[in-house]
Amino acid sequence: MVADELICRWGLTRARERFLGRLVEGRVGGAAAGGRPGQAPVRLAVLEPQTYMNDAGRSVGPARGSYRLAPERVLIVHDEIDLPFGDVRARTGGGLAGHNGLKSVESELGTNEFSRVRVGVGRPDSSDPELVAAYVLGRFTEDEGEVRELVRRAADAVERIVLGDDVLA
Repeated sequence: MVADELICRWGLTRARERFLGRLVEGRVGGAAAGGRPGQAPVRLAVLEPQTYMNDAGRSVGPARGSYRLAPERVLIVHDEIDLPFGDVRARTGGGLAGHNGLKSVESELGTNEFSRVRVGVGRPDSSDPELVAAYVLGRFTEDEGEVRELVRRAADAVERIVLGDDVLA
């Protein structure tokens, strides 16, 4: 949902199937693109892996290699059950908190030193793995307006990082 918001916000078009995912490329920022005067445009690619979440690295790893990006230039947006619904936090590196999709990305990149925007979706009342999986793969139970606001704030966080307005620790 955050990737779709960014693609729309940045006016990116022409999605194509590549790297086991949906890929959209473009430039954002810069005065000509509605950015700040003197700001250089940023060339970027938004990749939505079409693999199972646990295999996201199979999409991200080859894309990173093709673009010749240092791992710290890769930004992953992901759900985070260890954050309350509505929290959005950004960081580079650190633990993976048992997130299998992040483990897959780490395995393919050979490091956990990639940036991430963690989108808080809250935790179900159970620790049963099947119930947790159903929770994160299911539809939001929160009000549609709250979900839209969460997606907007997560997209804002990504945009600040991509345009260099936010430096991650």
